[in-house]
Amino acid sequence: MRSLYGTFAFTGYWLTPPPGERSNTWIGKRDMLRQQGWGFLILANGRFDKEIVKAQKGGTTPAQLGRKDAAVAVAAAKSEGFPQHAIVFLDQEEGGRLLPEQAAYLLAWTEAVAATAYLPGVYASGKPVDDGPGPNGKPATVTTIQDIRAQAAAGHLHEIAFWVYQDACPPAPGCVVAAPPPDLSGTLDSTAWQYAQSPREKSITGACSKTYDRDGNCYTPAPTHFDIDLDSSNSPDPSHGR
Repeated sequence: MRSLYGTFAFTGYWLTPPPGERSNTWIGKRDMLRQQGWGFLILANGRFDKEIVKAQKGGTTPAQLGRKDAAVAVAAAKSEGFPQHAIVFLDQEEGGRLLPEQAAYLLAWTEAVAATAYLPGVYASGKPVDDGPGPNGKPATVTTIQDIRAQAAAGHLHEIAFWVYQDACPPAPGCVVAAPPPDLSGTLDSTAWQYAQSPREKSITGACSKTYDRDGNCYTPAPTHFDIDLDSSNSPDPSHGR
């Protein structure tokens, strides 16, 4: 990480085990990274729909589960020493329009975080997906972030910061270090934009495939060789985590 600072300004930082992992190797590393100069995108794992439904069948409502997970994330942020008013992002992996239980979980999570010293954010898809016929009879599209913003506004909920995931080329430039402005993602007023991931999704990254390695991953520049995801922001410390 020390060798990469300067080429990059900020890093994602997990408060909970990432998707598919049982442990979290980030815990205890904040001070070291901060001393090296890094800014942060602070992230907590969310729930897949099947997990929310399973909990619901066991007697835990989606909102209760959201508040419980928010408390875990906030406790971890405090333990790691992140300052008050830092933005904590919920990792919403599944895209498209949210199912009712997904929305209840997510918005309970963001409201619970907003009731603490921290600010709520969501990492979610900015990729347009089919959403049935529109008012004029033509096919309509929606992004996960559009759906979340609309539901939060309708419920008069606290403001949510967004970290948009959109690696389709275009608008994404592919695996390039020269980071594009977040608004070019197609989602305006986002805090950060993930514009490249490892491995690339071949069906949507054909136009920028040559920017990736032959194995489909995005790697750090030589002499290092770590596969990474790339993000841009208008701030060197998007979560205000220093």
